[in-house]
Amino acid sequence: MSKYDDASWHYGGDFPEGLPEKNSATHTGMFLNWCIHNDLISEELKEDTAEEIEKLKRREITGAEYVMDAMDGKFSEYDLSDIGNAFAKDYYADDTDFGNKFSSFADDYVNLFDAKAEENDYEYETFYHIEDTYQNYDLMKQLIAHRFEEWKEYKSPN
Repeated sequence: MSKYDDASWHYGGDFPEGLPEKNSATHTGMFLNWCIHNDLISEELKEDTAEEIEKLKRREITGAEYVMDAMDGKFSEYDLSDIGNAFAKDYYADDTDFGNKFSSFADDYVNLFDAKAEENDYEYETFYHIEDTYQNYDLMKQLIAHRFEEWKEYKSPN
């Protein structure tokens, strides 16, 4: 099994004191939330977490809460459909041909929220201080959707 991300990789390292462990999954939650809304998740994940997915779709929980509570903080290839995995391997993973040509998810995430902070005259202390809100997800989902369209074009044989 190939794991894309694991919250413990983050909160087990140089994670800032005083932040909830959930903040280690904010970025993953935003990506997975987008995948759920675009039907790029596996049938197994749909079945195993159906109740939580409905809560996510109704915005009763955030993507990070979903990742931490329903997925034990882990995000792997078993969680996505074939197309979802192909996209994640090119965009969510670091240092890929697609990411180098367009952008990676992590770079998009940091650049988007750094620009948002700068516009509002503040700076995020760390990557983990980005708020797990639907306002932020709504910004990020537009960027992920844009990258997905670029990715489909990039992958098309022409």
